[in-house]
Amino acid sequence: MDMGVVLQCTPPAARVVDLAKKAEMHGFDYVWTFDSHILWEEPYVIYSRILDETRKVKVGPMVTNPATRDITVTASVFATLNEMYGNRTVIGIGRGDSAVRVTNGKPVTVAELREAVVQLHDLTNGRPIDYKGSTIRLPWAHDGGTEVFVAAYGPKVLALTGEVGDGFILQLADPQIAAWTIEAVRNAAEAAGRNPDDVYICVAAPAYVTDDIAHARDQLRWFGGMVGNHVADIVERYGEGGGVPKALTEYIKNRQGYDYNQHGRAGNTHTDFVPDEIIDRFCIIGPPEEHIRRLEELKALGVDQFAVYLQHDDKDHTLMEYGDRILPAIADTVDAKS
Repeated sequence: MDMGVVLQCTPPAARVVDLAKKAEMHGFDYVWTFDSHILWEEPYVIYSRILDETRKVKVGPMVTNPATRDITVTASVFATLNEMYGNRTVIGIGRGDSAVRVTNGKPVTVAELREAVVQLHDLTNGRPIDYKGSTIRLPWAHDGGTEVFVAAYGPKVLALTGEVGDGFILQLADPQIAAWTIEAVRNAAEAAGRNPDDVYICVAAPAYVTDDIAHARDQLRWFGGMVGNHVADIVERYGEGGGVPKALTEYIKNRQGYDYNQHGRAGNTHTDFVPDEIIDRFCIIGPPEEHIRRLEELKALGVDQFAVYLQHDDKDHTLMEYGDRILPAIADTVDAKS
């Protein structure tokens, strides 16, 4: 299983770069960031610094969107980074949440997201696309192998992911919901004539290595609120049933609005509706042994990467514990002699 870390671009940017360097030092394979250019610093310029000061990690947004980011600009950015740093980029994309809503915008439609995924993949990797009535390409770009992962919860975007996405991002670590979403993505891939195993599965969630469970829950309650925004959209679209598991939808019944100015922050005052049980299911909290158990559970479901949302008050210790104790425990070992 690959390991990633998800960072907010909270100033100073040098701290974001430092955490990315530490993540690589501790054995992480991917460095992701939020992409919400009003709430935090602009991530695209920070990527070049991270890539310049690391050697192997892949870097990209979790997640960007085609509403605030024109796909031709995004493609040019990542194709340029590939040329500069040797094909070390990945693009996570979704319909749009905080970056869109802070500016009073709306998430793109499923059809618009589908078109963006296909066109962004082709354009970034040097292939032509039909764009606003013209055929365009980046004449200087080569096939850098940049993959486009789709963030999804609801049935239609899960189907889209299986049909056209290189990878799937699920932003929570609940095994029941992970199993349901992974099955939906794989079924859609197979129906589209693809090999379901070719769709890379990434689960992303906060992880806090500690024995103080109550404190960790308080630090990570924001995540249940963030997921709740997407779940509220799903319930509005499909209703309380709609083929979506109650394990995903039931907890938002007491949700009363959301202030995006507190998005992704410990102590968010609009997440009181999130019960402890949801935090325990959606996140990974506890001593190293509990993290190992949960990661092995996800690995058995076919998860290819677990990405740690590192938004709490003990970032460095969590990275160190993952590097020293957790990653070695879940690594596939190979004997020197057989």
